[in-house]
Amino acid sequence: MSEAKVTGKVHVIEETKTFGQKGFRKRVVVLEQDNGRFPAYIPLEFIQDGCDTVDGMNVGDEVEVSYRLTGRKWQRDPQSEVKYFLSAEASSFRVLGGGSSGGDDIDYDAANAAFSEAAADEEDVPF
Repeated sequence: MSEAKVTGKVHVIEETKTFGQKGFRKRVVVLEQDNGRFPAYIPLEFIQDGCDTVDGMNVGDEVEVSYRLTGRKWQRDPQSEVKYFLSAEASSFRVLGGGSSGGDDIDYDAANAAFSEAAADEEDVPF
């Protein structure tokens, strides 16, 4: 599966949330892009060990995030409606400038190598 990149200004950094008995962790970062008339807000999910790397990011930073699209099918039981979820799972990022980072070029690719190994238990979370 190939990865794509997106750049934008960090708008929101959520706290890490833990799900299920196995302790699946997820942290959402929202990027803002000004693409003309209306700004676009793009939520990106950092999972497992990647949640901790987000500490290197600050609201207002201009960042480039590598991500892969993932999709899930979820159904509570055989009689219930099937739901499909699409998410952008971040695999690495680097700060390009702005915010309180002082404009340093920081590359977190090595720290984020664990992303490719991290996977959620499909029975624990519906996304």
